[in-house]
Amino acid sequence: MTAPGPDSEVPADPATRWGALAGYGAVAACTQLLWLTYAPITTDSARHYGVSEGAIGTLANVFPLLYVVLAVPAGKLLDRSPRTWLGVGAVLTAVGGLVRLPGGFGAAVAGQLVVAVAQPLVLNAVMSLAGGYLARRHRATGIALGSASLFVGMIGAFVLGAAIGARNMTTLLIVQAALAVAAAAALLVALRRPGPYAVDVGAPRARAVRRLWADVRVRRLVGLVAVGFGVFIALTTWLQALLEPAGVSADAAGVLLLGMVAAGTAGSALLPGWAARRGRRTAVILLSVAVTIAGCGLLAAAPGVATAAVAVGFIGLLLLADLPILLEVAESRADADSATLAALIWLAGNGGGIVVSLAVQGLLGHPAAAFVLLCAVIASGLPLLRGRWLDTLRWSDPVSVSRTGDPS
Repeated sequence: MTAPGPDSEVPADPATRWGALAGYGAVAACTQLLWLTYAPITTDSARHYGVSEGAIGTLANVFPLLYVVLAVPAGKLLDRSPRTWLGVGAVLTAVGGLVRLPGGFGAAVAGQLVVAVAQPLVLNAVMSLAGGYLARRHRATGIALGSASLFVGMIGAFVLGAAIGARNMTTLLIVQAALAVAAAAALLVALRRPGPYAVDVGAPRARAVRRLWADVRVRRLVGLVAVGFGVFIALTTWLQALLEPAGVSADAAGVLLLGMVAAGTAGSALLPGWAARRGRRTAVILLSVAVTIAGCGLLAAAPGVATAAVAVGFIGLLLLADLPILLEVAESRADADSATLAALIWLAGNGGGIVVSLAVQGLLGHPAAAFVLLCAVIASGLPLLRGRWLDTLRWSDPVSVSRTGDPS
């Protein structure tokens, strides 16, 4: 007989409850759907509301700004009572969608603010929800699907915006509000009972952020996410501007970005589960680094629609899959601060995006140099991958709590 590995399961474990994951995915997708409602129709939305395009941009910009402020407090609330506060996030998402229905710009601002408050409660819950409702062998897949749902919501925002448009703004807002209400209802039903693997957190522990940061592997996770997501956000922010000198139109760049996110959605849904089952997490992330360097190098040397389609397609497929892989590794830490840890990871991604995007902005007049900079940024994460620690799931800190019926 052989001892069970870190991803093994005993036959007596309770069944995985995929309904909770499906409800979570629907709500998470709706947070992104509502966030980006006006992004694909900025000019028409400004005309509809009688405001400037800058004012419309504020409707989206409020989300990352509030996330930076609320991420850690939301994580602590979720660690204290995961089902309660995830349910609050779901309800606020639905309420935000409904608040926008009166139709004026003030209602749009109010609705976006409500959803922006809900977003950290939803995003930070992916690890604790997977840990509470999914068996160990299913958690990598569950976290991957939960993360991929975010990109599904982004794609949905662009598709609905193009299909309905600002000329039918009332219809667009009603459709999105209905989706948010249905998603919240489904998740609330699934959350009525605690998960069979729910962590007994006990009393909330003080100084969670300091304790987490003391773990070297947490710092490595944060660094990897900051680098990888920073490059992705910089590409999505500036791809059109960087390719414009090569004759790539704004419409073509929009299609390229949509393809990049679609490829990333597929990669996020499929690759992390395979990597966890085969013990190939490090290999997949190394491949994503190599492909990103090759893709950005290709864009530096020969920018154009064809080369960009190949480059951003493969970059999206692999680079976006890194996030759920790293979240699954973080979930394996299995202590009572999982939502706070998720908050740190999401904060790292947003922070990396801001820093790398600002650095690229300074090189917009020199596209080749900007793409070379992105190569250097993604390569800077290579030292953090030494030792294949992502494949062992052994943390420097002892696990302080266990999951009911789920021995580790």
